[in-house]
Amino acid sequence: MVTNEGITFEAFREQWLTDVQEGNPSTVELGRRFAHKLLTQWLDIEGTTEDLVYCDGSGDGGIDIAYLDRGESDGSETTEQSLVGHTWYVVQSKYGKAFQGTTTLLEESQKVIDTLDGRRPKLSSLAEGLLERLTNFRRQASDRDKICLVFATEYPLNEGEKQVLRDVRAMGRERLGAMFDVESVSIDTIYRRTLEEQLAGKDRIRVPIKAKVVNSGTDLIVGSVTLVDLFNFLKAYRDQTEDLDQLYEKNVRRFLGSRGKVNKAIQETLRAAPERFGLYNNGITIVVTNFTPRDSDVYELVEPYIVNGCQTTKTIWEVCYQRLEAGGTGVAPEMEDWRNRASQGVVITKIVKVGDSGEDLERAITRYTNSQNAVREKDFLALTSDFKTWASLMADRYDIYLEIQRGGWDSRKALQKQRPETKQFSRSANAFDLLKVYGAGWLGEAGTAFGKNGPFLPNGTIFKRITEPVNGDEEAFGVEDLYAAYHLFRAADTLDFGRGASKATRRQTKFLFYMVTIDLLEDVMTRSNIEKTRKNCTRALLNLFVDGSEPAAEALLNTATEVIDSYFTEGTDAAVFDEPAYKNTFNYDLNAFLKWEKLGKSENDCPRLRSLLGVSKLSMGQKIGGNPSIRETIRQAITS
Repeated sequence: MVTNEGITFEAFREQWLTDVQEGNPSTVELGRRFAHKLLTQWLDIEGTTEDLVYCDGSGDGGIDIAYLDRGESDGSETTEQSLVGHTWYVVQSKYGKAFQGTTTLLEESQKVIDTLDGRRPKLSSLAEGLLERLTNFRRQASDRDKICLVFATEYPLNEGEKQVLRDVRAMGRERLGAMFDVESVSIDTIYRRTLEEQLAGKDRIRVPIKAKVVNSGTDLIVGSVTLVDLFNFLKAYRDQTEDLDQLYEKNVRRFLGSRGKVNKAIQETLRAAPERFGLYNNGITIVVTNFTPRDSDVYELVEPYIVNGCQTTKTIWEVCYQRLEAGGTGVAPEMEDWRNRASQGVVITKIVKVGDSGEDLERAITRYTNSQNAVREKDFLALTSDFKTWASLMADRYDIYLEIQRGGWDSRKALQKQRPETKQFSRSANAFDLLKVYGAGWLGEAGTAFGKNGPFLPNGTIFKRITEPVNGDEEAFGVEDLYAAYHLFRAADTLDFGRGASKATRRQTKFLFYMVTIDLLEDVMTRSNIEKTRKNCTRALLNLFVDGSEPAAEALLNTATEVIDSYFTEGTDAAVFDEPAYKNTFNYDLNAFLKWEKLGKSENDCPRLRSLLGVSKLSMGQKIGGNPSIRETIRQAITS
């Protein structure tokens, strides 16, 4: 797999903006496209999620786009979901000349805060609807929930502009309470996340940390950091980058929230006995390009990454943020007592210098420092060879660029333009998107795929089902499965499935389309005496997408599309609107019904859909005008 070495930020920015600027869009549409692409890549979310709300235009109240992050689980636990905090991101898109520095930040922040505080009349209907949701969110919010104002810009903010954001944060909390926060994100944020190279020294992130440590050789210091000093380090990193999650880019998994037993226990210790924290916690590991002593007990860390201790440090961040950043000029004895005890509590800390070319060492450190806790082997796919091997095989076998991290395709296109001698890809696919296609189709998890990301992430329940053999005799998941999922993904695009579909029946139903397509294909396999395994299903689908099999592929995909269109049309014999669960369980909420984990799985759960599928399977066996039946056409293609 070719790295992105040598790509300048300007080259990356120019390529990244290509599809934003395509087609000579209006100023409003430019801002919307810019905000949409930056937000979805920054938060690594799907652009079609129903939790994205667009307001840009007259009467938008200063909010161009908003997104509700529900803090979902990874699927490994099904209890205590309410402990996961929710965050509303309200975004100000400042593309090009729309951003005029500190003046823009102040004026637009005031506008948004006034809107959130109910002091801006004459809002558009879209903004009014969003404001009602945000108002209700504030009414029922817990101390884990947040509203975050995000400025989306082309270039990173300078120090003066970051100071303004800190002032805005204080102003917003005075008006809206401690749940308010503010961040900035730019194309540079995606650039830094995407590139594998180390940035030039002058661009490197340098953050001080106060710690009591001793040297263990030239590349390792070991010791302790107080809870308060660690929080100050995290805050300094966030202030400098406006993106705390960047600190965990080389960790094996995301923050799991406070729902799990371990993280809940960390939180309870922090609240009740912070001075004992070092006795109960295994500590953290930070890898850096370099570390240098500055003052007494203060070290400057260059390009720090926390590779073990994401759960620990993010929980510390949440608790300390709520307690130390709540504002107020008075003195509360209880809070002062907690602060004093937190200053005595420590986190055992290892800081490892890996240099400029330390990828292998970083990977080994991450693996072995995580091996003693509950992280399982499948958490390390991003660190081991699997994803990179699949990317290489997708490139070599199928001439497709497999994007492992959102933003990678833009980087790759910039590299191709900058270095014409490199391999030129014209097709790409995001690995996570393909995992969701596979889960929805091959595993029948259409509802979960539409509603959640967590179960498809490493260590998630569906991720493990995909990557671990079934009953010990199923062939392992591999690149051919990704390639088959790619074909199904592209077919859905061609048939206009997705949020912007012209037909209402196809706007929320692409994952159900994947499920229906594979269900129909498996029926043909069964009637053709082909064992119904996942790998056989992959092979059958791939046989439909070779030269000469176009009629068979078209017949299968059109039949699946007809099932979807019929199911979502009122008045048909087997419509979704007559499903018992849709009416009785979900109270006519179609969006919630489509995110149901039991969607389409059985006659008991979705009798109308299963009946419609049964009729369609029978009709696939009927000959028309002496021509082979759809089933026979498909059978010949998949058995040839």
